[in-house]
Amino acid sequence: MQPISIRLPEQTIQRLQERARHSDTTPRTLAQRYVEEGLRMDQHPLLRFVDGPGGRRARVVGTGADVWEVIATVKDNDGDVDATAEYLGMSRGLVDASVDYYGAYAQEVDGWITRNDVETRAAHQAWEAGRAAIRR
Repeated sequence: MQPISIRLPEQTIQRLQERARHSDTTPRTLAQRYVEEGLRMDQHPLLRFVDGPGGRRARVVGTGADVWEVIATVKDNDGDVDATAEYLGMSRGLVDASVDYYGAYAQEVDGWITRNDVETRAAHQAWEAGRAAIRR
């Protein structure tokens, strides 16, 4: 990490501090996140970032789909972007935007896909254990 000094209006600093308290983080950490996400959104304007139970992740604008969900579907369709767009009911351009983001941040997106796979398997095992317990 390299330090950088910037001047911000007092109102911006107050809003940053308030948001940091609400997010249970420090203003510096939140500012770093906003700079990184802002740069990514400039590079990938059809994506934005959202909070969720699993953490903060990239989402396709105007949809409820996270980038990792789109990419997992592209992979399930053997890389067929048109089939993915049709299956997800979104434009080819939005799928392409997700693929572009994946090209830049594959490790991050693959991490989300892996976490989802692990959680899905665990949930299924819990469901099976419950079903087995009911049958006893």
